[in-house]
Amino acid sequence: MPYSFDISKRLKEIAGREWDAAQIKARFGNLVRNGIPQKTLDRQNLLREKDKIIERVQRRAEEYCYLTGNCAKGSATSLFEEFGLGNMEIIRGLAPFPGIAMSGGICGPVAGGLMMLGLFFSHKDVTNNDAARAYIYSRIFIKKFTAVFGSLYCPDIQKKLLGKYFDPMASMENMKAFNSSSARTNCTVAPGIGAGIAAEVIIESMKE
Repeated sequence: MPYSFDISKRLKEIAGREWDAAQIKARFGNLVRNGIPQKTLDRQNLLREKDKIIERVQRRAEEYCYLTGNCAKGSATSLFEEFGLGNMEIIRGLAPFPGIAMSGGICGPVAGGLMMLGLFFSHKDVTNNDAARAYIYSRIFIKKFTAVFGSLYCPDIQKKLLGKYFDPMASMENMKAFNSSSARTNCTVAPGIGAGIAAEVIIESMKE
């Protein structure tokens, strides 16, 4: 049975969660100081432990979003850490990607997930322009994300998670309303699910 990405269920779980901010900060700080640990992936272990891996990636993406206040950073950091790709400079560069600079554009976890899929499926030789696998699996990711959220765009996803779209950069009043809402916790659901879907796409690709 495929892993279930249930927005309502996750929102209820988030509502009752006690966030261990010190522990999350320490783990993230270790990545900042020491970099993303490189890994040799075991195909059989990934397939066998798929649901556990997806749950871990989802939880950590939520935690890193909670810590950084950035859904793109949260999703990508969790995926980089789990699969041993990327670096923290890429994470820094994802700073403006939530809603494409909060302009109402594509949701940050889409950017974070696509970044990971690009690293995983593209050729390690950057002069090799064959990106067919990256396109194929990225389109699978986009389709799965849209199936869960109904959209790729920040305003639509805010409505699902917060009940309305705040457009935080439109005015100081909007920013204050956004910050005083449940955004810090509820918005973590999007990077969690986004990262989980990206992890699922990667692991499912190993069946081929």
